[in-house]
Amino acid sequence: MSGFDDAAFFGDRWADHYGDGPDPTAAVEFLAGLAGAGRVLELASGTGRITLPLAARGIAVEGVEGSAAMVERMRERPGGTRIPVTVGDMADVPVEGSFRLVFLVFNTLFNLPSQERQMDCFHNVARALQPDGAFVIECFVPDPAKFDRGSRVEALEVTEDSATIQVYRHDAVAQRYAKQTITFTTDETRMLPVALRYCWPSELDLMASQAGLQLHERHADWDRRPFDSNSTSHISVYRPAAEVTR
Repeated sequence: MSGFDDAAFFGDRWADHYGDGPDPTAAVEFLAGLAGAGRVLELASGTGRITLPLAARGIAVEGVEGSAAMVERMRERPGGTRIPVTVGDMADVPVEGSFRLVFLVFNTLFNLPSQERQMDCFHNVARALQPDGAFVIECFVPDPAKFDRGSRVEALEVTEDSATIQVYRHDAVAQRYAKQTITFTTDETRMLPVALRYCWPSELDLMASQAGLQLHERHADWDRRPFDSNSTSHISVYRPAAEVTR
């Protein structure tokens, strides 16, 4: 059985239970404006929450996804069979050619298990970008204070015959936590695990710089609200350093 560090682990375990997540409208508008008429790549394309509406606009979008099970979920959706998707580790960016836009949303960069693999992702994205291209990531701003002595338990839902809790184990040194979403019913117990290696924006900027990319803009959300010390998430746009300094 694969473990947390396997590229297919999250998708294989979550594919049958994965929802659509937040409304993608604002993200699609933001990304479409950067894509123009260029070639676009989504890393961790999942079930197509962003990829499919971009493609519906006539944008030439492709995907990289670690889990074949997730790709099958996308294929079941309208337009899903027309999206080219490479099954592989997103850190390797296993595609040919160059792209006007590469994006990685919904905190998924943090699914890469180590700083080394996150840096690999930045380097390989830089290799795949056109000189005037952009790399866009959406990430939360870490808050280690949410954990008490390295752990945390939350009750998400309690009904007459079921309960869903989330259990966290936090390693502050590794900047990593493992989480289990556990649902108990009268008939079964279901467990949905995930592990994240989080980064603060400053560390992401340093990774980007070492890959030859520079921060071009940063916002608190897809609607471009200003990012400040109270922001709990960020949308960061990186461009090749030569393009930024022009």
